[in-house]
Amino acid sequence: MIKRTLYFGNDAYLHTKEKQLVIDFADKEKPSVTVPIEDIGIVILDAFRLTVSLSLITKLLHNNVALITCDERHLPQGLMLNLDGNTIQQERFNDQIKATLPLKKQLWQQTIKAKIQNQRALLIKEGFSNGETHKTEKLENMLYWADSVKSGDPDNYEARAAAFYWKTIFSGTITDFKRGRYEGEPNNLLNYAYAIVRAVTARSLVASGLLPTLGIHHHNKYNAYALADDIMEPYRPFADAIVKDIVDRHYTPDWELHGFELTPEIKREILKIPAIDVIIDGDKSPLMIAMQRTTASLYSCFAGSSRKILYPVL
Repeated sequence: MIKRTLYFGNDAYLHTKEKQLVIDFADKEKPSVTVPIEDIGIVILDAFRLTVSLSLITKLLHNNVALITCDERHLPQGLMLNLDGNTIQQERFNDQIKATLPLKKQLWQQTIKAKIQNQRALLIKEGFSNGETHKTEKLENMLYWADSVKSGDPDNYEARAAAFYWKTIFSGTITDFKRGRYEGEPNNLLNYAYAIVRAVTARSLVASGLLPTLGIHHHNKYNAYALADDIMEPYRPFADAIVKDIVDRHYTPDWELHGFELTPEIKREILKIPAIDVIIDGDKSPLMIAMQRTTASLYSCFAGSSRKILYPVL
């Protein structure tokens, strides 16, 4: 069952009653609204005068809901997850912790190969294979790079593919785009979209009984979600596709002056990411469900019953 993503951008009091999330609006003339907690997957809190009861937080986490808080720029800042998301969690932690370095490198090889293939597929879908000759040649190079990724990606084909991908993806509308967390727009849209994918990934990892902190490649000691950052990589192009569509539809010649503001309407479009259909292992399913299959297959690799992570194909 696909879980709902709830966004709160206005002042309200959120509490619980009889397994329901209850929303009491600051505008007393608005009637209260209730949502079954079992139907919720992600909650985004984006108003400084929101009040959330501890009993609601407890029930949300008990039902494995990912709780996201936003900063003063309305960008996702914090992520709260359940610490007890699986019935045999200790056994699964042990399998994850005992994973060998060669296994982790092989899993990273699969991850980067899937990411580059999806980046290439998105560029083809956006029509870049029918344009300039050098871009068509580069697309063929991406196929070569994906096939050439070795265990651990020692040749850093991920970076080679990314350099061409980011130079190309917005080239039809934005000149000299540079991808970076703190770079110019529409990086703000990408950051927001990736935060949603990261939350979906972390939530699924917890549900699969895995520690989001222990990555197979990312290992920054300050990163509490290194494994989520690893596993979400092949899912990023799906978020890029949403942002690309938004940019294409909202771009105007005076964009350089006004930029892309994260309006409620644009946020609403980005928040559809968990529900978009993807193809995984030959089947169509919502991205959130596909992520559950991905993290379940990852655990199977840690447990030794499989050697392949299931990733979606764009």
